[in-house]
Amino acid sequence: RGTAPDLMELLPQWLATANEQGLAPPPEALPALLDAARGRTDLRPAALAFAGPRAVWLAQLNPEWRFALRAAPGGGAALPHLDDAGQVDRLWQEGLFAERVALLSAIRSREPAAARDLLGTTWTTERAEDRLMFLDSLRTRLGPGDEAFLEQALADRSRNVRATAAELLSALPGSALAARMAVRAGACVALDRAGGAAAGIVVEAPHECDAAMERDGVVAKAPAGRGERSWWFGQLVEATPLDTWSARLGGRTPREIVALAVADDWQSELHAAWCRAAVRQRDAEWARALLGSPSAPEAGGPGAVSLAERAKLLGTLSGAERAEWVGGFIATHGLSEAFQLLGVCAVPWGAPLGRAVVDALDIAREAGSYPWSFSGVMGLAERCLDPAEANRLDGLVAVPDEGEDASPGAGGYWAEAFQRLVTTLRLRAAMTAELLGTDARKERPTVC
Repeated sequence: RGTAPDLMELLPQWLATANEQGLAPPPEALPALLDAARGRTDLRPAALAFAGPRAVWLAQLNPEWRFALRAAPGGGAALPHLDDAGQVDRLWQEGLFAERVALLSAIRSREPAAARDLLGTTWTTERAEDRLMFLDSLRTRLGPGDEAFLEQALADRSRNVRATAAELLSALPGSALAARMAVRAGACVALDRAGGAAAGIVVEAPHECDAAMERDGVVAKAPAGRGERSWWFGQLVEATPLDTWSARLGGRTPREIVALAVADDWQSELHAAWCRAAVRQRDAEWARALLGSPSAPEAGGPGAVSLAERAKLLGTLSGAERAEWVGGFIATHGLSEAFQLLGVCAVPWGAPLGRAVVDALDIAREAGSYPWSFSGVMGLAERCLDPAEANRLDGLVAVPDEGEDASPGAGGYWAEAFQRLVTTLRLRAAMTAELLGTDARKERPTVC
């Protein structure tokens, strides 16, 4: 790649800052912006927000930019004023599907109960695939008031609608479904009091998946390679409110519960289900218990079963706590397993996390490690490291002496990579300063 920054990789940050500043592009730049967004779906929300209404107008003229119509609320059509009950009802009854989805989403973000009531007026006459999309809109501002509607949806004739309703209900810890799941899961998990003292946890997975379990969202057919009983058991635990387990397991805290031994090789299944429950219920205390200490000898943690699982658990923590945990993990275990974990950290990385990444890269360089193994982390550092760190990196751009065990050409690669990192950080600093200092704000047109 050489030492030049990759400008396309910086475009998401440029767009985010430009949108935060309320800037708008010159009209002649819109075709290039839409071409860039056509090739990269991750750019589309920010690019379309930056482009404004002209993007929709242009998309109606060029089939290659049709994605802008699909992304715009209602396919680019204007929504009625939400206080105009007559217009709202007319669009809901007569509008195109995309317009109805946009209308429901807009109302849901402002008045959750009103959106749910509007959906109820046509629910029984909607197509199954449309019911599923409409039901998904209830994720926004989901609350106890939605329980009655979702309970009715558990009897829907569509399996996918039933499954989504059950998932949403299980995210409401006070729901009747969550209580039913807690009873079922509680019957499967108990303390082993052999010898008069609690020695750990014993598991007795369900022997059948009855109709009531299926109605509450338990999928009866296990995927290939999974045993039926463990499959059913995992779903029950995942849907059970996490505060159930303290009372069930002797008043212990989540950290104490996770530390208990689990008999008969059920530990990985039980802990994996608790991980999914912690993510679904956004429970930071359980997430911390399952992640364990970042400096623990076992990189997998006491409960997380994969890097993806750990990344999801980190997502329940605050940005500062997330960065601190990942920094501690890197300091202990290096970068070989850190790529996914770094991906959930807020940008720019805080100073402790940034230092941990740079120090680990420097250690790998000094050790003569195979340099291409760290290209992904280096790419993340270019986009995520605080630009203020650039001066501290100047000492790493020289070609190091290569030891006998070093990969051939590694020193040159590391020097080139660090030079590109420093150049990119300084470009990001200049880019941000220019956007924050500009006075070129313009009114976005409402029509073209």
